[in-house]
Amino acid sequence: MLLASAVVVWEWLNEHGRWRPYSPAVSHHIEAVIRAGPRAGSVVLGQADRRLAPYLLDLHSMHQFRQDTGTIRPVRRSYYDPSSAPGKGVVWEWENDSGSWTPYDMEVGITIQHAYEKQHPWIDLTSIGFCYVIDFSTMGQINRQTQRKRRIRRRLDLVYPLVTGTLPKSQSWPASPGVSSSPPTPPCTCPQCLLVMSVKAAVAAGANGGTGTAVPQQQQRKATALSGGPKPPVPAPGLKPPDGTATTRGPLKTLASQVGRRQAASTPALSSASSATSPPAANGKVSRASLNTLNRTHLQRLAIAQSRVLIASGVPTVPVKNLNGSSPVNPALAGITGILMSAAGLPVCLTRPPKLVLHPPPVSKSEIKSIPGVANTCRKTTKKQAKKGKTPEEVLKKYLQKVRHPPDEDCTICMERLSTPSGYKGPQPVVKPDLVGKLSKCGHIYHLHCLVAMYNNGNKDGSLQCPTCKTIYGVKTGTQPPGKMEYHLIPHSLPGHPDCKTIRIIYNIPPGVQGPEHPNPGKSFTARGFPRHCYLPDSEKGRKLLKLLLVAWDRRLIFAIGTSSTTGESDTVIWNEIHHKTEFGSNLTGHGYPDANYLDNVLAELAVQGITEESTAQEKD
Repeated sequence: MLLASAVVVWEWLNEHGRWRPYSPAVSHHIEAVIRAGPRAGSVVLGQADRRLAPYLLDLHSMHQFRQDTGTIRPVRRSYYDPSSAPGKGVVWEWENDSGSWTPYDMEVGITIQHAYEKQHPWIDLTSIGFCYVIDFSTMGQINRQTQRKRRIRRRLDLVYPLVTGTLPKSQSWPASPGVSSSPPTPPCTCPQCLLVMSVKAAVAAGANGGTGTAVPQQQQRKATALSGGPKPPVPAPGLKPPDGTATTRGPLKTLASQVGRRQAASTPALSSASSATSPPAANGKVSRASLNTLNRTHLQRLAIAQSRVLIASGVPTVPVKNLNGSSPVNPALAGITGILMSAAGLPVCLTRPPKLVLHPPPVSKSEIKSIPGVANTCRKTTKKQAKKGKTPEEVLKKYLQKVRHPPDEDCTICMERLSTPSGYKGPQPVVKPDLVGKLSKCGHIYHLHCLVAMYNNGNKDGSLQCPTCKTIYGVKTGTQPPGKMEYHLIPHSLPGHPDCKTIRIIYNIPPGVQGPEHPNPGKSFTARGFPRHCYLPDSEKGRKLLKLLLVAWDRRLIFAIGTSSTTGESDTVIWNEIHHKTEFGSNLTGHGYPDANYLDNVLAELAVQGITEESTAQEKD
């Protein structure tokens, strides 16, 4: 038996295909839940980090689940040498456009730390797929192509959790019963392959009555496909390098104690991942395929293998199904159910999600058509300043009627009685604090002093929105940054709309500097995830909705600048209360089809913004 030790880093897969590490505190929390017992099928991440309150980690399917949006992302349990950066609590970070600090991917951080410890003056990351040079003398990151410089920093955090245990010595499977096997070849030592092979050994032992007889040749080939093969290509600059190309994690000294305990007791020794169908590399070691080179099916197999090793078998679970949102049990409800079950000590097993289909099949330029009844295929916006020449008092006079004898009730803005002066304590408008006005459409009554203050704190575009019933007076506009909106037809159908083609909308907003109407004038803002692709059915109602979305775009109401509810990043472009479908062929995230009520819901959201069918006629005028 071989002693094993390593630090464990839990990581999640982001939308760019890069594995991002959880913090040491979160990794410690996940490991503590696993050690607590086999019934712990899910982990509430908010217990370790308040910023992760919406997230649930399902150990059975190895996925992170966001309860409020239904977003599901793969997670993995990685092992690193205790002498590397995560084993010492060292974190390397770079300064992003918003001025906050972002940690490097774990493999990159380990590479930088290794060069730092060797007292190299700089390190070139080109060899691991990143077009950057790290200069330790200035603590800066330099883009080799653009020469742009960013600050970096090295800080100390908690050490990631250390695991120790025993690992059975590897041996090769015989080619067939009664035939002497070829000399054993070194096995693939990555933790994923070890876990896969251990599960295969357990399955084989169960199928053969626990005698530990040989695994059929067909299963050897499957194991080989998962654990070995040609090395992946070097990624393009800006993408995460594949495992094994950045820096070696060192000879594997690691496997969780759970693996040693379960496999030593109930399965034969782990066999080599190589066979006659997969010869060793020229240096005598089996080449190792990165997780990034595996397709989704292989990734799911690895996740299942990990979960089977981590979670003891034979424990009954209560599945939380219907995560695709196609039934009355929607993703958010499934997540809440999972939280409640986890808090009660019950095991939770989220069913494996269906395949995520964000984009349609490739479409040639000749297949892209304009939309009948909708002019052009592109629309741009620029910064539109509010109309000048009218004071707030002059604007409000159009919408208000003076009230000589105010009723004995509260002003819902300052919460003082209407019969007393306004309680607003900010910059004082020129109007008298005891004047009271009634909005002409909805009839709600406020201090004129309060309404002027509210108008001054808004977009000051000549419109007013009743704070009680949200009735809009005038034409409401937003603070959307400049950008471009494209729209056209593609020859594919959305789920739930088989009889019509699809309207594809592409929004593109570049990063820039905030204007006077934004939260932090003069400060730069980021624009993540652009271009953003959205989809509507090419039906009568779908075209009607597109026309109204064009009005909303022209009025700068689709996007705003604020804090992202998904990432927590501030000063970035965010959606502005008008929901869009960004998932083409599935509804895994809750932002796809089928959704029978979606079109009606968005029409209602647009109406709240003051955009109705009459608005299209106003825009033409």
